[in-house]
Amino acid sequence: MTTTRATTASDHGSAAGDALTRDALAVLQPGFAGTTAPDWVLRRLGEGLAAVALFGRNVASPEQVTDLTARLRAERDDLLVAIDEESGDVTRLEVRTGSSFPGNHALGAVDDLELTRSVARELGRRLAACGVNLNWAPSADVNANPDNPVIGVRSFGAGTDLVARHTAAYVQGLQSTGVAACTKHFPGHGDTNVDSHHAVPHIDVDADTLYARELAPFRAAIAAGTRAVMSAHILVPALDPQYPGTLSRRVLTELLRGELGYDGLIVTDGMEMRAISGTYGLEHGVVLAIAAGADAICVGGGLCDEGTVLGLRDSLVAAVRSGELPEERLADAAARVRQLARWTAEARRDPQVVAEPAPEIGLVAARRALSVTRAGDAAPVTGPVYVATFNPAANIAVGDETPWGVGAELERLLPGTATGFFTGADAGGAALAAADGRRIVAVVRDEHRHDWMRAALDVLLAARPDTVVVEMGVPQAPPRGALHLATHGAARVCAVAAAERVVAG
Repeated sequence: MTTTRATTASDHGSAAGDALTRDALAVLQPGFAGTTAPDWVLRRLGEGLAAVALFGRNVASPEQVTDLTARLRAERDDLLVAIDEESGDVTRLEVRTGSSFPGNHALGAVDDLELTRSVARELGRRLAACGVNLNWAPSADVNANPDNPVIGVRSFGAGTDLVARHTAAYVQGLQSTGVAACTKHFPGHGDTNVDSHHAVPHIDVDADTLYARELAPFRAAIAAGTRAVMSAHILVPALDPQYPGTLSRRVLTELLRGELGYDGLIVTDGMEMRAISGTYGLEHGVVLAIAAGADAICVGGGLCDEGTVLGLRDSLVAAVRSGELPEERLADAAARVRQLARWTAEARRDPQVVAEPAPEIGLVAARRALSVTRAGDAAPVTGPVYVATFNPAANIAVGDETPWGVGAELERLLPGTATGFFTGADAGGAALAAADGRRIVAVVRDEHRHDWMRAALDVLLAARPDTVVVEMGVPQAPPRGALHLATHGAARVCAVAAAERVVAG
């Protein structure tokens, strides 16, 4: 869409019309391009826009993000600045270096609630210092399907009780810093085999299983006081055979608000994702989401411009005027956005909401999460190695900007080490040839999900049984190699912990 737009009838007019357009802007959480605040965003903040979203493209450094959020708040002090900072594999603040914190799966592997609180607290402290006050985290999805292409290490694990207690601890730690948690993806994205960035996933479980497994972590988050919940673009026929969760009144209003008693902000997952935009259209999907009970619209994981924002605003206004969307529903949604914005503004001014810095807590957690399996009397690694990294396609939530693997860390610890990246049918043979006789460290990510990766390891281990294997995804495949390390995630600190252990033997 273009970045300019002619003034429409809804831009001016009666006080009621002004209130309607302000409410329509208030429910949007748009992204934007660049590392400085665009003029159009600053202008719309004065007209009712109450939130913006930051993505990796908006981040160059913590200092730059601090300057950006300060400029935005010069226009609106109670602005919600949201970010998708799960840490671990999904990081925006450290998109170009890798995260200083392990993700949920590593924290679940350690299973120390105080550690989870401490990690979330330090993350919240850093977000608050940058002026970010709404984090689209944690993921409360139970990883019931190990072949899930989009959740995986973003989940605390496959056990309902484990996920529930760590979700609550994460919410408590994050919100103790004045940063609102947004627990996701309701009613649970863990038992899917389709990525909702591309299509509509189905969860074909009965209601009893859903209530006992998927909903338990959300109950725990609500009890812990989560300020926001994010909906999932998933179809759950046991709840609603027609509409995915984001567009379902049964899921958002009757279940989340009614049965679970949740009274905070309901945020949609990214509406530009194909599960919604490719099925219902972006503008119509936004109207359906607000009508179903959503309060805030996340849009802009892909590029979002002024034309997109005004198109969504005008669609909401038109839907109210046509009777498709009750005016009181839009007003209620906007009021909930402003209520959360007030909470974050008050927390920012509260001198008691100050967390003591814990700069090493992420590395401490990553070291504790490391699982080591040794096969026999493997010779220790004492000199330069060849790091063969088997690189699967990244899902959209993780993205392909963030570096991963242990190569850089082993190159630092073992000068002369080299790294190569391999994929596809002949990955094993190519890696073996590139190693040229050197000791190999093979790095995999979700070996159990990729036949070609499993075959590549077969080739390496047959030729070089002294190969060290580092699994940086969900460790579902049997451990193998002279030394097998499971990091439970691909964050930078997970790589540091693994490289340390490779060298230590």
